[in-house]
Amino acid sequence: MRRGGPPPRWGASLQEDGSAVFRLWAPAVEHLRLRLDGEEHEMQPLAEGWFEFRAGDLEEGAAYQFVLPDGMTVPDPASRAQASDVHGPSLLTSPAFDWKVRDWTGRPWDEAIIYELHPGTFSSEGTFDGIRRKLDHLAETGFTAIELMPVAQFSGNRGWGYDGVLPYCPHSAYGGVKGLKRLVDAAHERGLMMILDVVYNHFGPDGNYLHTYAPDFFDPDRHTPWGPAIRFEEPAVRAFILDNPVYWLEEFRFDGLRFDAIDQIETPILEDMARGIRERFAGRHIHLTTEDERNIVALHPCDAENRRILFTAEWNDDFHHAAHCLATGEDAGYYAGFADNPAGHLARALAEGFCYQGEPYAPRQGKPRGEPSAGQPPTAFVDFLQNHDQIGNRAFGERLTVLADEETVELLTAVLLLNPQIPLVFMGEEYGETNPFLFFTGFHGSLAKAVREGRRREFADFGHFSDEKAEEIPDPNALSTFEASMLGWHRMETGPGRRRLDLFRRLLELRRTHLVPYLHAMKSMQGQAERLDDDALCVRWHMASRMLCMVVNFGTANVAIEKDFTGFDAIYESRDGLLAALTQGRAPPASVAFLLAEAANDG
Repeated sequence: MRRGGPPPRWGASLQEDGSAVFRLWAPAVEHLRLRLDGEEHEMQPLAEGWFEFRAGDLEEGAAYQFVLPDGMTVPDPASRAQASDVHGPSLLTSPAFDWKVRDWTGRPWDEAIIYELHPGTFSSEGTFDGIRRKLDHLAETGFTAIELMPVAQFSGNRGWGYDGVLPYCPHSAYGGVKGLKRLVDAAHERGLMMILDVVYNHFGPDGNYLHTYAPDFFDPDRHTPWGPAIRFEEPAVRAFILDNPVYWLEEFRFDGLRFDAIDQIETPILEDMARGIRERFAGRHIHLTTEDERNIVALHPCDAENRRILFTAEWNDDFHHAAHCLATGEDAGYYAGFADNPAGHLARALAEGFCYQGEPYAPRQGKPRGEPSAGQPPTAFVDFLQNHDQIGNRAFGERLTVLADEETVELLTAVLLLNPQIPLVFMGEEYGETNPFLFFTGFHGSLAKAVREGRRREFADFGHFSDEKAEEIPDPNALSTFEASMLGWHRMETGPGRRRLDLFRRLLELRRTHLVPYLHAMKSMQGQAERLDDDALCVRWHMASRMLCMVVNFGTANVAIEKDFTGFDAIYESRDGLLAALTQGRAPPASVAFLLAEAANDG
């Protein structure tokens, strides 16, 4: 909503003169009332199922609800603030905020080094202000972007955020509208970009009342894994969905959005959304990333100047799965498609983007998965060794830190942070956090039981969800499960914590110096991969006038190599004298080197 502008198509708009317009699309009811600060008012019916009421002499914080013909009260689905939980009254808010950083236009995507965090478990406070107090640590480590897991209000005070039901409402448990704006402003003061995870594929199971007065919001003939599909072709629904990303980018000044599970969203509305955002925010650096297990590239085109036309980049699960199999040897569930040749899959991900580019995919009954991706720029892919899904979708929420040996994790960390694709790190990874990140909710009763059992069915292919271990799996609804997932910041002050943090700082500084200035010129992957043996590989990338070369051996024995490294300088060696060993024709065990030379030297 915007002061002084036209009323929004959904929700309540507080004007500068203290007046407000309340609107709701409720095509399934013939009349509707508004309860405002305890008094009820008949709303005026408009065309096509809309209702409206105008009031004056209001202040920010006024409580309101919509009253259905049967007396049932419901919150505003476009609420910006709630008095209590998702079932209670909504509150009028004002977009006014005293921004300290007024001229921020963002940073180029090539500079992105992303730190993903969960607002409730990142700090002991579990709030936006708690995050704000850690910003100096993140900036000094070398991160340039913070990605928040979804903050839209969901049922209860504990949850991952993907079951939100009020997509315009920053959760009150985290600090609401003002707390979120303080966080974004403070991040921009430190040169940090802010990215928000948003969910447009479903609504959560508790607190969504749209079906009672607007059943046409949903399509009964289509279903997602989480419930009824949204009917995006309905004009009122399109307005609700298309206005939401604009709201976050405009009113909260986010620098980008990460779109959850877009394979469950119709392509036309995604294209319209991205085009509209590009046009509206043409003067700012806006970054739109996607999660899509299909491995498609059609939504990520670039123009002749390597500028994004629609979406910016895709989360690259293939990189993660290959790296995870290599580090742990696991082969259950979706890891079955990577465990046969993890080093080979990792080499392809590094050189071409996706591992699966149309080949049969065992975890999907051998159906083809993916499209050719080598023509994409490396910055069209977001790589990670850990994220909320890959940790939290394990029955016991184990991090890679406790699943693999320290040496292998540090080799993979260098591979992640010094390859030309965009790196993402999950909170605590920079100092080797060992606390789990579990799946947690605040549901109760039959819904709590349904969620618990549903997760076990969803991940039945993974051994850690087996019936034999069912009693040991933490209950998602228990407070102790949430508390166990809190970061243990004390670990950063231990010897191992300081060493890991020092490694991150060194690697991120090397990335900033030796890679970032050349990424924009890479209009395609320009990578060549070569297997050296079962556990060793070499990848080269042409970066404008330079060539970047990585040689890594994850094995326990020397590997003979026949390559000429004359003219290469080492920007990173995991052990002293590594370039000399490579020049002599051997890759030592458990080692990685990143080398640079003029592009004319093919090595």
